[in-house]
Amino acid sequence: MWGGRFAAGPASVMREINASIPFDKRLWRQDIAGSKAHVAMLGQQGIVSGEDAAAISAGLDAVAAEYAANGVPVNLDLEDIHMVTESRLAELIGPVAGRLHTARSRNDQVATDFRLWVRDAIDEVAAGLFALQAVLLLRAEEHADTVMPGFTHLQSAQPVTLGHHLMAYHAMIGRDRSRFADARVRMNECPLGAAALAGTGFPIDRHATAAALGFDRATANSLDSVSDRDFALDYLMAATQCSLHLSRLAEEFVIWASQPFGFVKLPDAYSTGSSIMPQKRNPDAAELVRGHAGRIAGCMTALTITMKGLPLAYSKDMQDDKPPVFEAHDLLGLSIAAMSGMIETVTFRTERMRALAESGYATATDLADWLVREANVPFREAHHITGHAVKLAEDRGVQLAELPLADLQAIDARIDESLYGVLTVDASVASRRSYGGTAPGQVRARIAEARTKESSI
Repeated sequence: MWGGRFAAGPASVMREINASIPFDKRLWRQDIAGSKAHVAMLGQQGIVSGEDAAAISAGLDAVAAEYAANGVPVNLDLEDIHMVTESRLAELIGPVAGRLHTARSRNDQVATDFRLWVRDAIDEVAAGLFALQAVLLLRAEEHADTVMPGFTHLQSAQPVTLGHHLMAYHAMIGRDRSRFADARVRMNECPLGAAALAGTGFPIDRHATAAALGFDRATANSLDSVSDRDFALDYLMAATQCSLHLSRLAEEFVIWASQPFGFVKLPDAYSTGSSIMPQKRNPDAAELVRGHAGRIAGCMTALTITMKGLPLAYSKDMQDDKPPVFEAHDLLGLSIAAMSGMIETVTFRTERMRALAESGYATATDLADWLVREANVPFREAHHITGHAVKLAEDRGVQLAELPLADLQAIDARIDESLYGVLTVDASVASRRSYGGTAPGQVRARIAEARTKESSI
């Protein structure tokens, strides 16, 4: 390719460091699609003859069929997917293949291919997240009344419902979906035709190629077109945020599956055993999802640092834009699939959840609220009174509801027997009827809203 300018070939190390075909072969479908749109436009504009355009298009179809059947050959001398494809096209149809690269550069070609790939990746992630939300909705509906302890600082705080807890992750995944959707809208502009950096003198129709490839419009600045990788960073940042949410959910399952908690029994399909301890059921799938978050965040950081100091327009550093995006996408897809499968098949040990919800003085806030509501006590005073009651129960090794009325009235005479009606975990969750609260009716309402929203999209 460089024969006209260089007298000698590259050093062996240069040949290896310069070639991207080992990883950018993943772009072959997008590369073929971009080339077909480009040559069709060249033919329509009369830049190449209709006969040559047809021959090139048919040849590209033949190359695509070979790739689909046998994979993309890795030839370091041809550097990248663009040159591998063009070389094979020339072998199939002869010198006319050389007309394909008229009015374009590998700079705008790879920018287009990569945008197409990331756009497809976003669509894959969106489908996976939709399926994950559907599973969360099903399990949340199943457990809208199931009482479990709610935590702050991993300390028992107030009773909540398992359905409410699962719907918290549904909300997180909804934000992830919106971030990917926003990124897709922002990136859906076509760089093809920007050429190396300055545009081209040929009478091309960039709007035609943009439309043919499903873009909303052509990019407006040729320098930015070939040097922009914001779309890849947008993808990685959305993937990082999503992986953090998946990691939090995975950590819940790791904790819940431990014997001290015993909230869940993980399915065999998402657990492993020990090579030495036959009793073990290890939550390896959840732990790997948790670990993947670090690797995905690392991919985001890698590309961020690569791009941080690059002058306009294209620099060879940008060849390293694709491996972190490919790695993050693969890891994210595995994580989404693993968490979806785990949630769908896990057994929730609801009696254990309820037993722990009833311990730890989780209804102490209900006592304070009762004092405010029924005895007109300022909340700060009610908080103080409740603290005395909790300490007394703790000293005696009983729950709040097990304290005799006389002992509670010794702490504050305004307490009467009706207090006991709010100290059960069922009464506690049922009372949290504010919008977005944990009351079963509220949980079911949010599930219904979510289903209505999805059906309208």
